[in-house]
Amino acid sequence: MSVKVRNNVRVTGRADGRPMVFAHGFGCDQNMWRLVAPAFEDDHRVVLFDYVGSGHSDLSAYSPERYSSLQGYAQDVLDVCAELDLTDAVFVGHSVSAMIGALAAIREPERFGALVMVGPSPRYIDDEGYAGGFSAADIEELLESLDSNYLGWSSAMAPVIMGNPERPELGAELTNSFCRTDPDIAKRFATVTFMSDNRADLARVPVPCLILQCSADVIAPVEVGKYVHENIPRSELVLMRATGHCPNLSAPEETVAAIKAFL
Repeated sequence: MSVKVRNNVRVTGRADGRPMVFAHGFGCDQNMWRLVAPAFEDDHRVVLFDYVGSGHSDLSAYSPERYSSLQGYAQDVLDVCAELDLTDAVFVGHSVSAMIGALAAIREPERFGALVMVGPSPRYIDDEGYAGGFSAADIEELLESLDSNYLGWSSAMAPVIMGNPERPELGAELTNSFCRTDPDIAKRFATVTFMSDNRADLARVPVPCLILQCSADVIAPVEVGKYVHENIPRSELVLMRATGHCPNLSAPEETVAAIKAFL
């Protein structure tokens, strides 16, 4: 099947504009960018897609072997770039997609001109001299809970991840997004995400990078954002007023403004 069908690729904006690729995080799909991506259509060729196993991608293309590491998801990104013949693209990755984008750019740097990392984390588990925000026991418990009762885990965790408790509709949207994802695929993606360690890759990022860091982000604390900034050579860190882990939904105007200022 074509990559466009497999990954539910959607292209809008200026056909001759600089490409801008938006990539969603765990348990989400391209719809999570609906409040941000249109702001770039006047100047950019805007590309949205779903990773295989997410959203309206072709689930029959899912392979546990291919997607047993973040490199499999990076290959999805590179396949989309190749299908559309993209070069010098701005890659905007939310959450785990920040590291997926870094891996893709390291492998094929000619495809990318800049990275925007929204709530990135190169490692979620604390390590000696490194604060990732979770202990190994925390992550083990999280994955066990997800494995035993995915829908219950989604209902409990999505509002916490979203933050902004005064706006419960945001947590409800993320819950619904999680619940639409195939549970078996979600469990594997969660394991790959939360057990990953991409700290050594940061120094190899070959293009300028914007790091958007929210306050009160339970998934990627401020210390993690600072660590990413300190370890990517040509990076800029913006501490946002937005709270929670999903400013693309909770604070789209601030997200758009920060990206436009960077570009």
